[in-house]
Amino acid sequence: MAKPLSHKVIRSGRRAGDPYVEIPVAEDLAGVPGVTQEPADVAFYSREYPLETQAIDHSADRQWALVTQPQDMTDFREVQDARMEPMYEAAHHSAEVEPTGTPVPGENLTDDIRLFARDLGFGEVGFTAHDRHYTYAAKKRWARFEHAICLAFEQDYVQTQSGPGMDADRARFETYEAQQTRCMDLAGYIRSRGYRAQIHDGSDCSGPYIPLFVAAGLGQLGANGQLLSPHFGSRSRLMLVTTDAPVTYDPPVDYGIEKFCQKCQVCVSRCPGRALTRDKVWWRGVRKNKVIYERCRPVMVTYHGCAVCMIVCPVQRYGMKPVMEHYVETGEVLGKGTENLEGYSIAGKGHFGPGRLPQFSREFFDIPQGREEDWLYSKFKERLSSTDVPTASELGEFANEVKSVLDKGETTFDVA
Repeated sequence: MAKPLSHKVIRSGRRAGDPYVEIPVAEDLAGVPGVTQEPADVAFYSREYPLETQAIDHSADRQWALVTQPQDMTDFREVQDARMEPMYEAAHHSAEVEPTGTPVPGENLTDDIRLFARDLGFGEVGFTAHDRHYTYAAKKRWARFEHAICLAFEQDYVQTQSGPGMDADRARFETYEAQQTRCMDLAGYIRSRGYRAQIHDGSDCSGPYIPLFVAAGLGQLGANGQLLSPHFGSRSRLMLVTTDAPVTYDPPVDYGIEKFCQKCQVCVSRCPGRALTRDKVWWRGVRKNKVIYERCRPVMVTYHGCAVCMIVCPVQRYGMKPVMEHYVETGEVLGKGTENLEGYSIAGKGHFGPGRLPQFSREFFDIPQGREEDWLYSKFKERLSSTDVPTASELGEFANEVKSVLDKGETTFDVA
């Protein structure tokens, strides 16, 4: 049954020079621009319980992941990381690089930066305040500049849809690599106009980027915990460049995604690890579908990044415009219940069509929890609870392991 129309969202084309697109939003999907939130609660949690990077708060399972991930990914990452290391180092010190040009008094660089970034190949470019509520505690002294340029680079469609598997996982990291080089070019352009620029890369993130992308009108938060943008849904990699250049902020947009996801629920029902929740909850001042980390992480690591929640999302597979047009015309979710949208295969488990999910043992989800030093301590406590008293050698080995972890953390994250 056709749905009454609330409004249309007009967005620039998928690539530079493409015609604008109109995305219809049905009346029953209309909501607030951006995301439903309580700003006072967001500020409270940021102040009293600041966010921390996964590299610190989940450092125990990061070490576990290195020995658990498929060998072909380990081999690929060794080569790719060697290529990326100089770019990561350049990004880390990018705020310190002096401008090469002279600013023009009274100028506004919004249109020039957007055009330059689009010409570089970014599918989505938006501007917003660099909201420090979403900066990780370990990065607060590192992060500079008040303006955030939000940049989304599209991941290859065919490779993505082949997942879970090596080809799809490779696409993820190759997209970050392509994006990193272009962010360096963009930062160079900003400096040529007389201003500073800092690159916040996709490997060692300075915070969760999605809230800034939503604030800049580049999409809305999906039930899968990912940004759903107009042209490629969640099939993109996100990075920031912050700057002191004069720019104008973009407003948040209501694409109807907040309510559409509650009607769709395909990612929730198809998640192999049952890590996605059907109902929204209030989390740190934001109303959202909360991803259960401990259910997601083991599947991600074991099966090449998984990404089933991305693969089966109709907005990612078909694009927001066709999906929303179909909903306005029929009241139905495009592709829902079909093999074309919902089917996927997992190595060693088989193929799973609509209504079927893989099974995992309870032990599969028993991964190291929290920070690496805390995990070591919990393991050592288990050792103390045994009948045998630890030897002096064992005590010394434990102390050295903890010191090694703490020293590594200071080296990696002391970025004052």
